[in-house]
Amino acid sequence: MGATAPLLHNFKDILPLQPRPDRVLLFHLMLSRFSGVCLAGLLLAVSPLHAAHNDAASQPANPPGGVPTTPAQPTSPLPPPAAGAAVTTPLPGALAPGQPTPLPPPPRQPSSAAPQPLPTGTPLPEGSETEKSVVQILTYFVEPDWASPWIFSGIRGASGTGFVISGNRIMTNAHVVAWTKQLLVRRYHDPQRYFAKVEFVAHDMDLAVLKVIDPNTGKENTEFFKGMEPLEFGPLPKVRSTVVTYGFPAGGQQISYTRGVVSRIEVQGYVHIGNRAMLAVQTDAAINPGNSGGPVMQDGKVVGVAFEGTKALENTGFFIPTGIIKHFLDDIKDGTYDGMTEAGLRMANLQNPAYRRMLKLPEDSKQGVRVDKILDIPTTQAVLKPNDVVMQVGDYAVDNDGTITYEGNTVGVSVAFDLAQNNETIPLKIWRDGALIDVALPVKVYKDDDIQGNQYDTLPPYYIYGGLVFTTLSLDYLKTFGQNWTDSAGRELIYELAYRHIEDPEHWRPQAVVLASILDHAVNANFTTRGQTMVDKINGIRIEKLSDVPKAFAATKGADAIIEFLPDHHFEAIRKDEAESATPEILRTYNVPAQSRL
Repeated sequence: MGATAPLLHNFKDILPLQPRPDRVLLFHLMLSRFSGVCLAGLLLAVSPLHAAHNDAASQPANPPGGVPTTPAQPTSPLPPPAAGAAVTTPLPGALAPGQPTPLPPPPRQPSSAAPQPLPTGTPLPEGSETEKSVVQILTYFVEPDWASPWIFSGIRGASGTGFVISGNRIMTNAHVVAWTKQLLVRRYHDPQRYFAKVEFVAHDMDLAVLKVIDPNTGKENTEFFKGMEPLEFGPLPKVRSTVVTYGFPAGGQQISYTRGVVSRIEVQGYVHIGNRAMLAVQTDAAINPGNSGGPVMQDGKVVGVAFEGTKALENTGFFIPTGIIKHFLDDIKDGTYDGMTEAGLRMANLQNPAYRRMLKLPEDSKQGVRVDKILDIPTTQAVLKPNDVVMQVGDYAVDNDGTITYEGNTVGVSVAFDLAQNNETIPLKIWRDGALIDVALPVKVYKDDDIQGNQYDTLPPYYIYGGLVFTTLSLDYLKTFGQNWTDSAGRELIYELAYRHIEDPEHWRPQAVVLASILDHAVNANFTTRGQTMVDKINGIRIEKLSDVPKAFAATKGADAIIEFLPDHHFEAIRKDEAESATPEILRTYNVPAQSRL
């Protein structure tokens, strides 16, 4: 459902400091429009050969547990970070540059001395039950490069927060564990690190559930949870009520607490996925790098999971409310995560009195929004029509500005649709042809717009022919254009990705293909098109998806394969026999492991 995201952030960006003599660099997280509010400082080990570069591996050799440092695959984060204050907390065990020598310990008290009382106000070391159930999460990850899809970043490390829930599980944010190769968790006041794995992840909701495992057997490690009570979930908090966030933010290694009030409750963009907006709660409790995935507590119960912030506002953070969390937990009860459902509707406010009269709506009514567009979802198209007026969704009356009243809060109507699970139906009251009628709308998980958001846990596809590198048009690919990618990508690529499926569905391509780059070789030396250009046809065959590319080249009838590009329909040609014979040599020269990943 549509909503414009504010300038939120929960992604990582790296700032190198001065290197130590042992060439271990401590990298730090910067807060920015789109950089991670939730993952604490990054530790990278840089060999002399890579010391001049901004990519590196996550520990001097291998991270704990022996994850190999051989690069696997990687992407650059969302648009560029704005300038911001760097945080300076290393991962546990790291040496900070310029760390002072510890002072010698004080003289020991004689054994006959009376025990020293705790100062007034000092908490007992065992902590509260809530504190015991909050854990620190350490992740080591690699990301793919969407412009050169066979290349991966070096191993990097970061930290976040999680908390124990029922079933000996740990809940955290999806962005804390995205692209992870190894996960470690640390208990309250326990220096030992335990191995964990992702059991379920919901990148659209930015939530994940972890299991603690024995690395030798791969079985569940139940010993980890001894003395820890699962936290219970509470209701949606009231605006102006007080909440407390728990987590392991930058600035120290121990658990931290911040208190604040609930400022407002409304639909916000979920930055981790990039193209989804759902209910979120705003608070002035500090949510800093490393806090992500931590519980937000009220009256001893979890009322949310901390997940993002914004540089545009001071003292502003956001947490995921329990309604979204319970939707996720209910979804995975069958052992599979399906995802948030999509009604497939684009609705327009209906506040214009003249338009309301044209649709024959009652003059005393202030309800209803007009169906403007319907996505290519057959089950939705079978129930609704353009210019239908949605008057009620489930139990929620829809006002003419597209809002409903949800637990005392004015929020977008999308919240009512988001309550349903995959393959459920939602009862609607709609106004059509001057009458109010009841319909049942089936809702399903919609995947056709995945390329319009940030993608995770799926490697970017590609196909190489004569050094020409073809890949799919996606948001991840456009972000490789640099900080100002919205300017440099060009209108045609952005329109094709974000708008054509709505405004011109007849000419929409399910998986538009671009010439991403060229691996230079004599066979392609005379190409004037050097990449970042959308492909229209190859040998006269319209390219709808990446798998069409090898088929179109195989259909070459003459000596040359002809490639037509958009938006100006210019042509390039490449010799078929020369391209096919040169491709293996090109792959060896540029260390590309395979010709394709389709």
